[in-house]
Amino acid sequence: MFNISKEKLKILKSLNTPKKIQDFLDAMPMNFEKDGETFLSPLSVLEKKVCHCTEGAVLAALALRVNGQPPLVLDLTATRDDFDHVIAPFRKYGKWGAISKTNHSVLRYREPVYSSIHELVMSYFHEYTDPKGRKTLRSYSQPVNLKMFDKFDWMATKEEIDYIPEYLVKVKHFQILNRNQIRNLRIADKIEIAVSNIQDWKR
Repeated sequence: MFNISKEKLKILKSLNTPKKIQDFLDAMPMNFEKDGETFLSPLSVLEKKVCHCTEGAVLAALALRVNGQPPLVLDLTATRDDFDHVIAPFRKYGKWGAISKTNHSVLRYREPVYSSIHELVMSYFHEYTDPKGRKTLRSYSQPVNLKMFDKFDWMATKEEIDYIPEYLVKVKHFQILNRNQIRNLRIADKIEIAVSNIQDWKR
């Protein structure tokens, strides 16, 4: 199935709900890219047992696909002073939720309770802050179905899958704020900043 070995397929099939996928990713150490930037394929993530947000989202999308759901990823873009983020959205009972690999306390799993992608994205807005407490989320893509990359064998390869994040950078994004809204954003307070700086894994 999908040219994936029986051993790896067994792991992916066991992740048969978004909650199980999220728990699996949460238990996996963060990929701090100590030897330079990486975009590990899902099978490489399973072997190395580390991942960052993009790698985790693509692995989540593959697990969703193996279990009968569309393999979707969605790009969130921030200001120049912060990092972008990639999540794996999914639908259940007609509502949207998201699987998210992050090292921080806030940009995490979202229950499938959102009526639209815009609602789902905006659930990340207030917690998406830089170390100074500035709210930095600025735009998002529509969900990208990774089936479009099947010709590159992204599900079974052990090679880097840099073409996926490269596509996510280029795909159309939707701005969520106008200039007046940006100028009037309130800085997060001290307790919000403290919470956002909590990390799962230390470098």
